[in-house]
Amino acid sequence: MIASQRVLDMLKSIGLNLYERKLWVALLAKGSATAGELAEIANVPRSRAYDILQSLAEKGFVIIQGGKPIRYVAVEPKEALERFKRKYEEKIKEMVERIDRIKESSVMKELENLYQKGLKFIEPEEITGAIKGNLLRRQLERMFKNASKKISIITTPEGLKDIFSSHFSVLREAKERGVQIRVATTYDRKYKNILDAFSQIADVRFIDSKKLPIYGKFTIVDGKELILGLTNPKEVPPTQEVAVWSRSEHAARGLLEPLFELIWQNAKKLG
Repeated sequence: MIASQRVLDMLKSIGLNLYERKLWVALLAKGSATAGELAEIANVPRSRAYDILQSLAEKGFVIIQGGKPIRYVAVEPKEALERFKRKYEEKIKEMVERIDRIKESSVMKELENLYQKGLKFIEPEEITGAIKGNLLRRQLERMFKNASKKISIITTPEGLKDIFSSHFSVLREAKERGVQIRVATTYDRKYKNILDAFSQIADVRFIDSKKLPIYGKFTIVDGKELILGLTNPKEVPPTQEVAVWSRSEHAARGLLEPLFELIWQNAKKLG
């Protein structure tokens, strides 16, 4: 092996496939070589080497020299990675611009109409499912961003800390556009600064855990969408949390909202 497994793994992490990784490190070791020479050194099929080296050239890792046979020259590693980064930045910028154009065009209205019509034919179980970790955070963020009337949150102090670090700015924006935000949690002096911050954008009340021993968490948005935690937040880190998400008005409005109101009426403001 020309390069260590650690090197190959790092190159894999930036998106180079196995043959690209093998051919590039072989070329680095040679400096300049033909496709046949590199294929032999890297143990890559010769028939694939030309296309892969062309791909590496387009990404900025290789320079192609004319002549017969065609020779390939390695780009200095730091410069190659910088070129690759610039390529990615250009692609991302271009993709963002395309997405923004779609969002601002009449196509967006057509897509929204299709979605709204499609919802009429969806059974509740089709818009209900288990979600975990980062997907759970992304789902919460989407719900907060789309909220138009109210957000109701029951959570633990640790859960509130996670919401603060992941979603506070989105919740603040929701507050600014007129969304009512209510948070019920148990009091923990360790998180006083976070509680003070939340009190600026939400009505915050505290649950007496002796009278109402609640250690779970759930969130309801606009009385039609909910996330209900399935794991004990004291035993499982946020990245391993599992929850049920549902866009069921019956479950949100008919089940969890009355439960939230009961907890809210029995919770108190601090001081």
